[in-house]
Amino acid sequence: MQIYKDMDIGSAKPTKEEMQGIKHYMLGIVEPNQRYSVAEYKNQAIQNIKEILQKGKVPIVVGGTGLYINSLVNGIDYIDTKLDEEYRKYLEERAEREGLEELYKEAETIDKEATAKISQNDRKRIIRILEIYKQTGKTKTELDKLSRQNGIEFDYQLYITNMEREKLYERINKRVDLMLEQGLVEEVKQMLEKYNNFPTAMQALGYKETKEYLEGTISKEEMVEKIKMETRRYAKRQLTWFRKNENTTWLNMEKSQEENINIIIEKYNNT
Repeated sequence: MQIYKDMDIGSAKPTKEEMQGIKHYMLGIVEPNQRYSVAEYKNQAIQNIKEILQKGKVPIVVGGTGLYINSLVNGIDYIDTKLDEEYRKYLEERAEREGLEELYKEAETIDKEATAKISQNDRKRIIRILEIYKQTGKTKTELDKLSRQNGIEFDYQLYITNMEREKLYERINKRVDLMLEQGLVEEVKQMLEKYNNFPTAMQALGYKETKEYLEGTISKEEMVEKIKMETRRYAKRQLTWFRKNENTTWLNMEKSQEENINIIIEKYNNT
């Protein structure tokens, strides 16, 4: 979400002081009312990686969204299909009218392998399986296999920070309180006034809940607790995602910065 303009507080973009004079890429490059796909992210990230390598530097890719990181480190070429808004609206209406179970059954007849990997309540992914088949004539499973044909262009090393769950949740709660102190509500209010439609950007953690508060559907107390709860759930999903990757090197936040840096240097020198 840091790719979007005007979304600074809620996405925790680094400040100039935090950047310490080091060039950061792909921050605030897209208007919140524009769609930005995984395919676009990967292409732009690779261009930046090449630019950094040409300068004789080591690129550091930072972020927590597993799907986007996966596209890079596993060399996945996602097909950049344009959204068919009419078809999506049709599927959404069917889900409301007939129930999500019917769409799941339909998706299952098209792509049994893909549907087996998702929940029958995963509305977003069920609809995506149906959209992909209509737009490309191929199943999501077929496209996933084709997407890995070109291989991996760079030698990536994956490092993930970890800590005890109780301490992690404590940090999340403090971070939410800090965002609110810094003016998250005002930031979301200004975005709602500035942009007419930004469905993807407004699904970001913190923004969605603040929008609900500003629209009067939840109280301020409910907003705060909801942001904290959803962020904790997201962190849990992130850890589950990265634990599946055997190449992940875990950095223990209980250790000193020097100890973790030594782990990184040792692995880097041995590859």
